Amino acid sequence: MRIAMVGAGGVGGLFGGLLARAGEQVAFVARGAHLEAIRRDGLKVESPLGSFTVRASASDDPAALGKFDAVVVAVKAWQVKEVAPRLEPLLGPETVVVPMENGVEAAGELAAALGAGPVAGGLCHVMAWIEAPGAVKHAGFGPRVTLGELGGGGSERLERLAAALRRAGMEAAVVDDIRTALWEKFLFIDPLSTVGAATRAKVREMLAVPETRALLLAAMREVEALGLRSGARLSGDAVERTLKRVEALPADATASMQRDVLAGRPSELQEQTGAVVRLGRAAGVPVPVHEALYAALLPQERKARAG
Repeated sequence: MRIAMVGAGGVGGLFGGLLARAGEQVAFVARGAHLEAIRRDGLKVESPLGSFTVRASASDDPAALGKFDAVVVAVKAWQVKEVAPRLEPLLGPETVVVPMENGVEAAGELAAALGAGPVAGGLCHVMAWIEAPGAVKHAGFGPRVTLGELGGGGSERLERLAAALRRAGMEAAVVDDIRTALWEKFLFIDPLSTVGAATRAKVREMLAVPETRALLLAAMREVEALGLRSGARLSGDAVERTLKRVEALPADATASMQRDVLAGRPSELQEQTGAVVRLGRAAGVPVPVHEALYAALLPQERKARAG
């Protein structure tokens, strides 16, 4: 299967590396020092699934890579609007485009640029990052990918992609209700990212302080209410189950948005915390915890983007 990975960071690099190792025809859209290292030395992957190096086509220009059966968009959520109009040269008549970003808006942004037909829904659970130019590190649990058509149900095109992901050693499932699955993940990642970024605390530290644990739960309740208003079919115990998932994380775990904030880099603040504030106001759902934490984090985000 010909698969283009748009973004070769933690998610795109790991997924593309595993797929290439399994024999799929993979190409990367990347940039900067990371792109140059991949071109020169190949992409190095360090993972519990094995440490290896793969060589694959890579370019900062999607038009230089040809047409693909699947395009997996694995850039930061705030980069989706920028990159989406450049992806059309990758698309053939049967190509499926699947976003892997945090949040609940990436598929809509891709559809606005490329049309609704090619775009499906997707999400992943994985801990991976760029260790150095040309090198990606994966830690913890194995990658889990969930796919689904935005109108509901599965499809042959998504089953083909899921099968390729499974051949590469990942868990992959096609579900009937991808929108609910996206909100279930958002219920996990947004409060963890938002509270983690504001407190600068690792998971163990957040959960150990009663006041911070209560703040995390309150943030989860806001996302739950917004998801239900948006039509997601979240279960009655969704928050309790999500908290157990957080408790099961490694004690020193942090979310990628939190790591970006701590490092002074541009982050997904607008696509996570800001999205809850924006969507909450539009839907008439009160989100005071997110409003306060967004206001607290916004000055540093602006400083990071100005730099």
